Amino acid sequence: METIRIDGRFERYEELLTLIRSSFAYMDGRIDPPSSAHALTVASLRQKVQDEVAFAVLAEDDLLGCVFCKPEPDCLYIGKLAVASGFQGKGVGRTLLAAAEETARRLKLPALRLQTRIELTENHATFAAWGFVETSRSAHPGFTRATSIEMRKVL
Repeated sequence: METIRIDGRFERYEELLTLIRSSFAYMDGRIDPPSSAHALTVASLRQKVQDEVAFAVLAEDDLLGCVFCKPEPDCLYIGKLAVASGFQGKGVGRTLLAAAEETARRLKLPALRLQTRIELTENHATFAAWGFVETSRSAHPGFTRATSIEMRKVL
């Protein structure tokens, strides 16, 4: 496996969009509101790459996973962490997390932050095993119940 920075030279946006949508597809019908992954386009991914720090994991020429990292004043926000279904549980997510941690350290940010949906208990367990702890719960606009859990990992 090789970790690469997704930057202006990256041209595999259709494949990246397919990876994200397919790895988030298991959420369909489980979470409400639906995932923001449905709103992504090739154009919005190109913009995301300009606005954030993004990484991909490749094996041979296959795109196995990606993560987008957004610097915030006191942490690095982790978003759109996606791993191809056949490669989940094989270290791709941990590899992407390591790239995010290195980015946070380089930017002198003391923590990672992410959000996960309340219904996705298996994700809560994975993130906890990776050192994240729940810090708050929030509701999407129009909802009176909690829909998301925020988790942080202090570095």
